[in-house]
Amino acid sequence: MKDLLIIIAKGLVEDPDAVSVTVDEPNDEDVTVYHLHVAEGDMGRVIGKQGRIAKAIRTVMRAAAVRSNKKISVEID
Repeated sequence: MKDLLIIIAKGLVEDPDAVSVTVDEPNDEDVTVYHLHVAEGDMGRVIGKQGRIAKAIRTVMRAAAVRSNKKISVEID
C-alpha cells in the first residue's frame, strides 16, 4: 500500500525525491493512516483544484485496501 501511494505521488510532483510516506499503527477502529509528505512547491499538484486529485488518490488507495481487507486513510501533510 505504501509503495502504491509513493508511485502515485511521484508521478504528480516535480521533485520526486521529496516524496515520503509514513504509516501509523491501526487505531481503535482498525484504520491505518498513511501520511503523504511532498515538497512545499508540489502541494498544489497533489491536492489539485478543489481537492480533486487528493480525492482521487484517496479513492484509489481505499479501493486497493478493500482488495486486501484493510481500512485506510490518506492524509496529505
